[in-house]
Amino acid sequence: MGGGMTGGSGDVVVAIDGGNSKTDVLIVSRDGRVLGQSRGPGASPQNIGVEASVRLLEKLVLEALRGAGLPGERPFAAHTSAYLAGLDFPEEEEILHAALAARGWSDTLIVGNDTLALLRAGSSDGTGVAVVCGAGINGAGVSADGREQRFPALGKISGDWGGGYRLGEEALWWAVRAEDGRGPGTALQAAVTAHFKASSVLEVVRRLHFEELHSDSIHGLCPLLFAVAAGGDEVAQDVVDRFVEEVALLVSVILRRLGLTEEAPEVILGGGVLTGVGAPVIAEIERRCLKVAPRASVQVVDVAPVVGAALFALDTIGAADTSKVSLKVATKRV
Repeated sequence: MGGGMTGGSGDVVVAIDGGNSKTDVLIVSRDGRVLGQSRGPGASPQNIGVEASVRLLEKLVLEALRGAGLPGERPFAAHTSAYLAGLDFPEEEEILHAALAARGWSDTLIVGNDTLALLRAGSSDGTGVAVVCGAGINGAGVSADGREQRFPALGKISGDWGGGYRLGEEALWWAVRAEDGRGPGTALQAAVTAHFKASSVLEVVRRLHFEELHSDSIHGLCPLLFAVAAGGDEVAQDVVDRFVEEVALLVSVILRRLGLTEEAPEVILGGGVLTGVGAPVIAEIERRCLKVAPRASVQVVDVAPVVGAALFALDTIGAADTSKVSLKVATKRV
């Protein structure tokens, strides 16, 4: 992605994708060029609070503006599209919208849930179904007539299962029980021990308990779970099968509620877990989705979700379709 100056705030947009673990910001010109970008830690207001989220976002926006060679004079842009994890209810969107609007970044501002940015990034027109799985898991759908179907993503209290952290917990849980005799033997026991360079799974548990290991390190067991399953371990495979069913269930419920089962909807999969699981897992998710909507197309997103936020911004300012195509081509992952 290249830089380069542009004519002024009316010629650029600010795009933000704020997840639980990282935040991406792009400064994009009306013609679809990425002028500046920045990345920082997670900015979900649900995790760090609204004030801290806004401070972090402004720091990253100013950093991206400097990278674009643009002055930090307000308004920075014609429009800001900010899509963040943790905006699960309308009042959460309204509170963040008011806090960002007070900063005066742009003439107009739209705030939304980050799953919608993933859908816009991966689909041809922003309609269809998206499932994101990073630290957590969530799904959203938009029909051609603008109807939306979403879920709150608040963990167990909102019925969630299958985020990267939870999958890591499952790997550790089965490894513990294999070692102490409460569960079946599984290759997860040796894999977890080796992952943490420990002498036993019990040592891993002790280090977590005494905070010698940060609890976030449990998320790092998620790729290990899929690798052990791919090696033929039945216990790990059972967890992966449940994950596949959960992703397919999110898609299926959304398709049914939006009345898209007879259509040809685009189903977009994204987030760190789903982009890293490998072709066999994606193929099984696709198989299950096609049982519900035989004409659906299932694909893993090939651009970062922040590109979806930028496309929303270009939609809002009435940029040409060629600009949006140029942006997606320039930011496509190899």
